[in-house]
Amino acid sequence: MSLSPLLQSDLVIQIHAFAAIAATLLGALVLWRRKGTALHKAMGRVWVVLMLVTATSALFINDIRLIGPFSPIHLFSLFTYYTLFVGLRAIIVERNVARHRAEMQGLYIGALILAGAFTFLPGRRMHEVLFGPDAGWTQSLLVIVPVLAVSGLAWLRMRRRVQRAA
Repeated sequence: MSLSPLLQSDLVIQIHAFAAIAATLLGALVLWRRKGTALHKAMGRVWVVLMLVTATSALFINDIRLIGPFSPIHLFSLFTYYTLFVGLRAIIVERNVARHRAEMQGLYIGALILAGAFTFLPGRRMHEVLFGPDAGWTQSLLVIVPVLAVSGLAWLRMRRRVQRAA
């Protein structure tokens, strides 16, 4: 493992990566600690800012250009903006805790865990950071397959909770 590929990248890529890593770590704490406390709210606010930084910085990373300067991966930024809006509106305006929980957990799994797993594909920067420049598909699959399986199970569990709450 070496941070060199990341530290030698453009500043916007560094900002994006470090915000995403921080959001992933903090998000785990926010999602699995006791809810409704002052600490949960404070950590949640920081997490929202980290998610906004992650989504916004992603718009300025244009290594893959399919539609002008954008690619389908930029849809995760739109997904993030929309889900943050809906999730925050649910708790602030509607006082709908179940919807807030579902939106935030869905955002965590979709935008951080799933999208993050695909950064470990060969040829991607985080693959080189974690496995080195000469590593192939085996190491990537050892990370991606379990992440996809756990994410799928977590998503199914969330859907069941939402359906029971409705």
